[in-house]
Amino acid sequence: MNDKIWLSSPHMGGGEMKYVQEAYDTNWVAPLGKNVNMFEAKLADYTGASYASALSSGTSAIHLALVLLGIGQEDEVIVQSFTFSASANPVTYVGATPVFVDSEEDTWNMCPIALRKAIEDRIAKGKVPKAIIPVHLYGMPAKMDEILSVANDFNIPVIEDAAEALGSSYKNKRMGTWGHLGVLSFNGNKIITTSGGGALLSDDRELIDKSRFLATQARDEAPHYEHSHIGFNYRMSNILAGIGCGQMEVLGSHIEKRRSNNKWYQEILGNTEGINFQKEPNEDYYSNFWLSSINIDPTKCGFTREELRLKFESANIESRPLWKPMHLQPVFKGFPFYSTGVSEKLFENGLCLPSGSNMTSSERDRIERVLSEMLNN
Repeated sequence: MNDKIWLSSPHMGGGEMKYVQEAYDTNWVAPLGKNVNMFEAKLADYTGASYASALSSGTSAIHLALVLLGIGQEDEVIVQSFTFSASANPVTYVGATPVFVDSEEDTWNMCPIALRKAIEDRIAKGKVPKAIIPVHLYGMPAKMDEILSVANDFNIPVIEDAAEALGSSYKNKRMGTWGHLGVLSFNGNKIITTSGGGALLSDDRELIDKSRFLATQARDEAPHYEHSHIGFNYRMSNILAGIGCGQMEVLGSHIEKRRSNNKWYQEILGNTEGINFQKEPNEDYYSNFWLSSINIDPTKCGFTREELRLKFESANIESRPLWKPMHLQPVFKGFPFYSTGVSEKLFENGLCLPSGSNMTSSERDRIERVLSEMLNN
């Protein structure tokens, strides 16, 4: 059988080892160190954020963001429903309640109209939400102008989940820098990886300094171990940050290849009735197209999402249904949800296509054969 084509596998650039080797040679393999400082500086410079804090995961970044904003027991946090569970889980870590808001059709991200309705309804019920977590799904920027307008009307801070959107921008401003705090992920399947890792971005130096303090077990300055706050073991290691420094050198080319994949898919499928892509709504949006995603209407194109997924699977090619919305997840059953009806339809009919920046021409040929067979049949 042919080797497996993965949905989005790690893609090393070749320059990572010089940073890792330097850490090894100097025996600086513990958390913190030169590579961590360098990686944070590279992230801040690239995104345009004033400051960056390198952490153990995107999930830990969201958790710390909630802690930094003072969110805790009996508070409510508005979260985009159409996302991965890591966007919502940290809300429960601090004892707060996630309030889910559905998507709009243009970007598949948080609907600003439903967001306003949700806030007004929560206030009417006696609760002012303490934060809003929009997500840039598969790299596509959310409608940040409209979301921030709503947030500002009610003076609610925005934690921007840009875990999938490093390199994407809206109105020439990088994602992760629109909210009061921005979150990045460097999981193995992301556009660049540190094996496992994440980061917190902000223009507020005090918040970033405090995030670093809390992420290193909140150890106070003393010759002994003194703690006046509850801390976490969330700091990125110097070894993993070295991988990140090397990955930053190839981020631009990775984005170009992901966007090339998306253009290629649109050339094959773009004129097929019943297949719609997640697309940039206009020139204000620039997506890294971390994953190229489609929505299939089986009544028009003659096959279902699941039939195509299984066809790929039989050819040893990984594809994946779109995220199952959080309001449909058993673990969040009964939590508040403000619907537009969009995310449930996308989950039912949507598919993420193989999108790796390391996809070869022979792998593209295999993928195209599967698509051609489905279209011809």
